[in-house]
Amino acid sequence: MDLRDLQYFEVIAELEHMGRASERLHRTQPALTSCIHRLEEACGASLFERSGRGIRLTAAGHALLKWAQRTRFDVESARREIGDIGRGLSGHVKVGIVPTAAQFLLPPAARDLIREAPGITLQTTVALVDVLKPMLRAGAIDLMVGTEGTGEAGFTSHPLAEDQIVVAAAETHEIFGKPRPTLKDLAAYRWVLQPPGAPTRDWLDQTFDRQHLPRPVVQVESTMLLMLPALIGETGLLSFISRLHLQAGRSGASLREVKVKGTTMRRRMVVTYRENGYVSPAAERLIELLARYAKASIA
Repeated sequence: MDLRDLQYFEVIAELEHMGRASERLHRTQPALTSCIHRLEEACGASLFERSGRGIRLTAAGHALLKWAQRTRFDVESARREIGDIGRGLSGHVKVGIVPTAAQFLLPPAARDLIREAPGITLQTTVALVDVLKPMLRAGAIDLMVGTEGTGEAGFTSHPLAEDQIVVAAAETHEIFGKPRPTLKDLAAYRWVLQPPGAPTRDWLDQTFDRQHLPRPVVQVESTMLLMLPALIGETGLLSFISRLHLQAGRSGASLREVKVKGTTMRRRMVVTYRENGYVSPAAERLIELLARYAKASIA
């Protein structure tokens, strides 16, 4: 099989349309059709079937797509590893990272990495794990720094540190006038939270459910985690955020933890990469620095 045919096949499989694949690849449709015919002849099976105005993969097509992606990763890894031989800390590292880690861990780690190796370049994508994981699988990023989830085939993860998510409010909030606030007391106030489906939101909702209390009344809902500290400070609402935001000077807002039994969510920050994928010396050094600052920040 020709590597270029496999490259074109991946794009056709993604778009499920020969015309759109032709536009993206700047190749004629007959040329792409010939590519698919060559692959089908080599495989001895049909790779696509018609679906409405487009096409879709057959079972054989899905099998080939898995191996085509793996082949591309192996070729890219070989090129990068060979290129890195003798160059030490250099090259380009593509990192996907969740907002909390992007705010507190990446800046000092990137600072130290660039000081050690000025020739290194970094490309960062800040998003939640459900967005980053498909990017990692597709090879759009080299590393994913995020919260630990269920293990998946094809990925390898290593822990960085434990993070703690706590109830927080502006230090002037009236809740701090109560000597020992309870979960029932928290239910009397309004909140700024992530939407349902976000792990921290679901955990908090279920905490109230278990005590047969109404779920938090959400007045402001936001997917932008980096906005939450400022929103808490300006609106006077309760929220549920990483304890990292409460450290003096870290978030730009004067926030305090509302200490209520059973409302601390513990999660592990991990770095994840493709199993058997090439991790460059620059990427390895970045992982070491992220681990150092994760332990220092969360200790």
